[in-house]
Amino acid sequence: MQGVKRLVAVAFENETNPDLTKLVDDIVWLKVGQLSKMIDAFTKRGVTKCVMLGQIAPKNLFDVRPDMRSLGLLMKLKERNAHSIFGAIADELKKDGIELIEPVPWLRPLMPEGGFVLGPALSEAQREDAAFGFRIAKEISRLEIGQTVVVKEGTVLAVEGFEGTDACLRRGGELAGGKGAVAVKVAKEKHDLRFDIPCVGARTVEACQAAKISALAFEGGKTLLLERPEAETLAKKYKITLAAWL
Repeated sequence: MQGVKRLVAVAFENETNPDLTKLVDDIVWLKVGQLSKMIDAFTKRGVTKCVMLGQIAPKNLFDVRPDMRSLGLLMKLKERNAHSIFGAIADELKKDGIELIEPVPWLRPLMPEGGFVLGPALSEAQREDAAFGFRIAKEISRLEIGQTVVVKEGTVLAVEGFEGTDACLRRGGELAGGKGAVAVKVAKEKHDLRFDIPCVGARTVEACQAAKISALAFEGGKTLLLERPEAETLAKKYKITLAAWL
């Protein structure tokens, strides 16, 4: 495990896959918002470094019953988005001697570089839309709006907001009339990889199929490709392109 001798996990009820229990030495279950319990779980087990993996649904970051430490943290924030909240949590962990670090050293093999493609090759029209969508997605991510856009023939059909990627894909696909739309997913400018690494995978291909999206371009070198064999099988089956873009 690349020098890691013991794995302790803090997992969130109704968010974390229970199968994680089989992959770690110790696991503590808690509810979103129980910051003191999370820090206690680490300090009592001598943990001094930790990484964040997986995700918490955005809506659940704003639908919590915070403990006193979480409440104090939230009250200090002028802006409440995922990055500001997770950044404040990292600061709280540091007060107790726990450093939140990037998981990238362990995940780099799962992050394809530019030029990587699953499924059919991009057509010239799709490449033009991918380049256009990439510029738009980078701009909306800079503004802390979202990280995904759906475009067609140089027109922006949908921009990801609070609803998340899948809902953005559905809306864009509908406005495209069920054919020909290209989705683009990027990392944020000055992306803090401790908190969030964009992910695509088999589920993404299924979402594109349901929305009738013909191709999805993701930022090369900054996006995790999960379940690659399954994603590749689905991309070929549905004739949907999944491409790393720079």
